Amino acid sequence: MGNTAGQALSYINGEWVAGNPAIVGPMTHALWLSSVVFDGARAFQGVAPDLDRHCARVVRSAQAMGLSPMLTAGEIEELCWDGIRRFPKEAELYIRPMFYAEEGFVAPDPESTRFVLSVYEAPLPSVSGFTACLSTRCRPAPAMAPTEAKAACLYPNAGLALKEARERGFDNAIMTDPIGNVAEFATANLFIAKDGVVRTPVPNGTFLNGITRQRVIGLLRDDGVAVEEATLSTRDVLEADEVFSTGNYAKVVPVTRVEDRNLAAGPLAARARALYWEFAFR
Repeated sequence: MGNTAGQALSYINGEWVAGNPAIVGPMTHALWLSSVVFDGARAFQGVAPDLDRHCARVVRSAQAMGLSPMLTAGEIEELCWDGIRRFPKEAELYIRPMFYAEEGFVAPDPESTRFVLSVYEAPLPSVSGFTACLSTRCRPAPAMAPTEAKAACLYPNAGLALKEARERGFDNAIMTDPIGNVAEFATANLFIAKDGVVRTPVPNGTFLNGITRQRVIGLLRDDGVAVEEATLSTRDVLEADEVFSTGNYAKVVPVTRVEDRNLAAGPLAARARALYWEFAFR
């Protein structure tokens, strides 16, 4: 198959298939009991930042969920590049490898693990920023859910937080951990800046220590910016000079309002985004 624009391609059972092919049935464990893990990477203008790390994480996620991945991270990365090359170089792509179980009862049967890779056009969101409010929902503790995996079963909770936020007129939600410390946005990791210091919630097992999060922390520190991983309260966020997000889907995006407080897109968020783009095109 040659270059493809304006559609999704999925690698299933050794071949690339266009569109949204049916791959599960009502007896499939993944559909019934949520034994699905995935990862997300980005490709744009011929680059795919940290693709290798995303491929490694989906393998770890599968193992954490009791699945038996049959591909290595390196093999998945090669398939990702094969898919990327089937689109025009200027296409903005989302890359989503997935493992899931076909069989099992409550616990998945690891021997039934299957793999699918989807690559599809998904424009990068605007850098103009988004609004966020405090959520009544919280991220689960590690003893409550498979928080060490990027697992599909964790996302309905985030979806309910988003629904609540949008019903209040906001774009996103700020979620806490089970004891009330700030964890992350519903869809991305959270950063604040105050008096020239960048702070972000310390990973405590309730949310993923994101790949883009780790990258931005390193880039800012290498640039001489003080970055602290710390326990943050909701008050810390409400009183911050800047609030911004990091995540694979949108990369680095400022927050323009938290609850009833308007915020400017500040210099540290702008610096973080500029540094990330410099890294992406090295």
